[in-house]
Amino acid sequence: MSDVHGQPFPAQPAPAAGAPTGLAPAERADVVIVGGGLAGLSLALALRNGLGRDARIVLFDPVLAAPAIADGRASAIAAGARRLLTVLGVWPHVAVAAEPIREMVVTDSRTKDVARPTFLTFDGDVAPGEAFAHMVPNATLQEALIAAARSAGIDLRAGTVESFAAERAGVRLVPAGAEPILAQLLVACDGARSRLRTLAGIDTVGWGYGQSAITFTAEHERPHEGRAEEHFLPAGPFATLPLPGNRCSIVWTERTADAERLLAMPKVIFQEEFEQRFGHRLGWVKPVTTPRAYPLGFSMARSFIGDRLALVGDAAHLIHPIAGQGLNMGLRDVAALAEAVTDAARVGLDFAAPQVLERYQRWRRFDTLAMGVATDGLNRLFSNHSDILRAARDLGLGLVDRLPRLKGLFIRDAAGLTGELPKLLRGEPL
Repeated sequence: MSDVHGQPFPAQPAPAAGAPTGLAPAERADVVIVGGGLAGLSLALALRNGLGRDARIVLFDPVLAAPAIADGRASAIAAGARRLLTVLGVWPHVAVAAEPIREMVVTDSRTKDVARPTFLTFDGDVAPGEAFAHMVPNATLQEALIAAARSAGIDLRAGTVESFAAERAGVRLVPAGAEPILAQLLVACDGARSRLRTLAGIDTVGWGYGQSAITFTAEHERPHEGRAEEHFLPAGPFATLPLPGNRCSIVWTERTADAERLLAMPKVIFQEEFEQRFGHRLGWVKPVTTPRAYPLGFSMARSFIGDRLALVGDAAHLIHPIAGQGLNMGLRDVAALAEAVTDAARVGLDFAAPQVLERYQRWRRFDTLAMGVATDGLNRLFSNHSDILRAARDLGLGLVDRLPRLKGLFIRDAAGLTGELPKLLRGEPL
């Protein structure tokens, strides 16, 4: 087995005196990814784009044993992330199920207020004909990524990795019920409770918000015309995000105890609470998928890298969904790591060397921290009953609404088009 440049893997060093001998022969791989969610699958395709067809890329996740479940959740795919998915050949397969956000409206009110004054509006385009974001059902995107990964020759395995240890020759992984694998690089895409991060001894900093997001898909009477709305209420934001047809994705933030109480209510009472927050602009409205609640919190790994290990997506960071940036932050990780690995491989370097992974960490850490601080601050500013804070924030929103250049900067930032952009986020192949 050789690496992506046709060079043989380095020979394993002789064991030290007294060390155990007889390590089991290991299967070889260039990259092993643990976690087959949206970020993990996107990374596998990005590495295939950069390293070429000869690279051996293996992805583990137990969920690959079953089809993606349509649970009513959808994600806002920012313009930069859409460019990445286009380069990877995935976007054409999800575009029919995607809805562009043509307008964003922000209000600030109390739950029982009849009138909801609009304090801030955004035009949905970052360039003529290019929306700053599209809403896509998660299950649709997952299915398209899996199909693209199989077509690209990614080795998808419905299993888990029990343990791993870095060696001079690579990182040795022990999959559950299977032979060991020796890879050059291991990537943890296994979520906010990442087992690989724990095994690597990487701590996190974070806290819970005491809030949960109730998510589901709703159907309504009149067309939404691509308009997204975010109503800031004392318990948390209530967002309506457009989907194809007369449907929208709901992200309804409540204090966790209240969210549990709402989900336990009879359907007719839940419907009344929902309508009170949704309003009547689009006529009648009703849930068409089962509402589910997800606890919210902030978390950030103290390091995004380890010895031949990189953390990507929720394994590295978790932020409040108030700005709809969670998945987009993970896809920015994908673009940065894939470029760092590809650049090193093309000049014959060990692409899992510390300096290569440190480049990835520098690229992503500040941006991630800045976004985490911003979403945390917004949530604390808006999710309260203070009349003084409400007056101050409404004044601020009104001022921003009257400054087109500042609004333009905000929309480009939300679209993932500011800062030092990796090639994939610019729509360029690696």
